[in-house]
Amino acid sequence: MMRIGVFAKTFAGSSPLPVLTAVKAAGFTCAQFNLACAGLPALPEMVPQEVLAAIRAAVAASGVELDALSGTANLIHPDPAVREAGLRQLGVVIETAKCLAIPMVTLCTGTRDRVDPWRHHPGNADPAAWTDLRGALETILPRAEAAGIDLGVEPEGGNVVTGAAEARRLLDEMASPRLRIVLDPANLFEHGSAGDVRRLVAEAIDLLGPDIAMAHAKDRLGDGRIVPAGRGIVDFEALLERLRAAGFDGPVVAHGFEAEDAVDVAAFLAGKVAR
Repeated sequence: MMRIGVFAKTFAGSSPLPVLTAVKAAGFTCAQFNLACAGLPALPEMVPQEVLAAIRAAVAASGVELDALSGTANLIHPDPAVREAGLRQLGVVIETAKCLAIPMVTLCTGTRDRVDPWRHHPGNADPAAWTDLRGALETILPRAEAAGIDLGVEPEGGNVVTGAAEARRLLDEMASPRLRIVLDPANLFEHGSAGDVRRLVAEAIDLLGPDIAMAHAKDRLGDGRIVPAGRGIVDFEALLERLRAAGFDGPVVAHGFEAEDAVDVAAFLAGKVAR
């Protein structure tokens, strides 16, 4: 059965036990972890053994499964030195996931923007940006394959992989069983109607279904504003039905809201999954 999770970073704190305790208390059973929740940079140069031990202890004490670890380096940053540093740090995150038995590291496919890894840049559409993305994945995929860790690519309007078609192309070109998809319905549009969203979600699942390893549960209003799941125009019931029909049985991880909304979001998603 699908599990309901949340970005651990939704809850304030730099110590894993209080953060994961808050995750559980809100009604979630799993989480996408960020090393910032353990007092480190999200992309560290190294992870001390005592931090690994603290995360393991927090998982055992809270009962919260960690289904993914954030590793969002900008894979096509315009400065090659920044890209190289990001790939080195991403390697540390992959090894950390292996040590903690976390099955997936989530990626940012990147932008030419120098400051914000999620902000659109016209250069993202340049063929050289795609070439740089492929080069980065050719570097890091062998490390993930050796570690037995999946890398999760999320279609995102501000990045090179903007939608389902680009994601399908990337999967086919890289041809690695360790490259998977994180599907967030709210990333498939910025403005639109509920009908537009249902169509985009259906098309994405048709293209990517067997390769979807995780779903993100973020919501938007028709004018583009991000809202907690259940308060926008994403039809989560239709989303989950289509995912089930495609054989998906993984985590549904919520984000895009404040901690005070967490209980309501968990209850909303649990109700949808139960149907």
